[in-house]
Amino acid sequence: MPESVPFIPDTVTVHLGRPNNQNAANVTVSFPDYIKNVASSELYPTWPENALRANIYAIISFTLNRIYTEWYRSQGYDFDITNSIQYDHSFVENRDIFEPISRIVDDIFNEYLVRQGSVEPLFATYCDGIEVTCDGLYQWGSVDLANQGMTPYEILTYYYGDDINIVTDADIRPNIPTYPGTPLTIGSGGTDVNRIEIQLNRISTNYPAIPKIYPVDVTYDDKTADAVREFQRIFNLPQTGVVDKATWYKINYIYTSVKKLSQLNSEGLSLQELPEQFPVPVDIGATGLPVQYIQYYLEVIGAYYKNVLPVQSTGTYDEQTANSVRSFQQVFGLPQTGTVDERTWDDLYRAYAGIVDNVPINTEGENAVLFPGTVLTEGMTSPYVRVLQEYLSYIHKTYPNIPDVSATGYFGPITRNAVTEFQKQFGLPQTGSVGPGVWDAISDVYSDLRFGYVKQPGQYPGYIIE
Repeated sequence: MPESVPFIPDTVTVHLGRPNNQNAANVTVSFPDYIKNVASSELYPTWPENALRANIYAIISFTLNRIYTEWYRSQGYDFDITNSIQYDHSFVENRDIFEPISRIVDDIFNEYLVRQGSVEPLFATYCDGIEVTCDGLYQWGSVDLANQGMTPYEILTYYYGDDINIVTDADIRPNIPTYPGTPLTIGSGGTDVNRIEIQLNRISTNYPAIPKIYPVDVTYDDKTADAVREFQRIFNLPQTGVVDKATWYKINYIYTSVKKLSQLNSEGLSLQELPEQFPVPVDIGATGLPVQYIQYYLEVIGAYYKNVLPVQSTGTYDEQTANSVRSFQQVFGLPQTGTVDERTWDDLYRAYAGIVDNVPINTEGENAVLFPGTVLTEGMTSPYVRVLQEYLSYIHKTYPNIPDVSATGYFGPITRNAVTEFQKQFGLPQTGSVGPGVWDAISDVYSDLRFGYVKQPGQYPGYIIE
């Protein structure tokens, strides 16, 4: 499980042989050049463009899955992928590249496939469909479908199912291994700890001797060490309770295996399973989801910490947001830059999570129920999903186009449709998921309809902090 939503690596290191062939060389090439090479080695440039595009999407997604899950690096190898067609793709060093393929790759190299509700790039297996058959895309079959007039997306859904999306405009970043560089031990903190705790809890479903870690947070304490120690015992590692490099990658490998993230029938990695981590620093002029989180966290923290200035949630990092960040940094002993760097983000998350853990989930009072700190999306079960459903059900009475939902606590298709209709009704992006901005909007509409005014995050008795 990587630290964040997938990105396009700037380079790919290819092993020119089978994984265990120690005599084979490694070569490092740019990500677009790698995709062009594989596509030119496996596809015919005379194929219809829609077939070429569908196949190139599959190549990109398969490659990103290998890199995102660190499939080979987590097994101790020093490369991202091989050129053995038994395991991966055909890659021929220094081969000529076909112009039609080069043009298409330049257009879509930062786009990839995902299952709806999942984060990891689809493990988009494929084969020629004539000499070899498989559970994925048939290359020659895609040519027939393109000749019938199908679009690339229609070809892909024909083979992979209707529940796939194409992610576009993914970030391009350096291809840096995820291991933080120093061991995690008691007293460590941050999103790396959060990641390990999430992974171990999922692994413990298959290996119940590993104790569950509750609550999952950003602090490495005795409960984390105990779970790590039991994991190390089961998988024949030194039982230190410390996450060194070997333990880090073994956890990553077992997690990827039990969730089948590197298989076409993956269990899927949902957004709420990822540590809430965004590219930093975030500064004046920034927009989007990171800013929504920052402003919402500051709004709540400001209600409980007297000296943290309030901020209006606009989705744009403006001067008011910078001033609020400075006041937060002053209270928490950080450099007062007004910029959210990694230390500031970690402390924001920690402060907000501490408030959420200590404030009861109560929909009967007039205080707002706080956003849980993770995106709510289809497939999730949570007390906060129940609150969301209660809010949407009440809103339905005034806006009947928003479907009524039962307060089951399970985020199923009906809840997703209700969220999507709410977003459509109030001019929000129709994602069907609930981040801080959508939670705030639903909470505001609910409180305005029920109480006649918009609720704000309230201070519970005895919890205001000077």
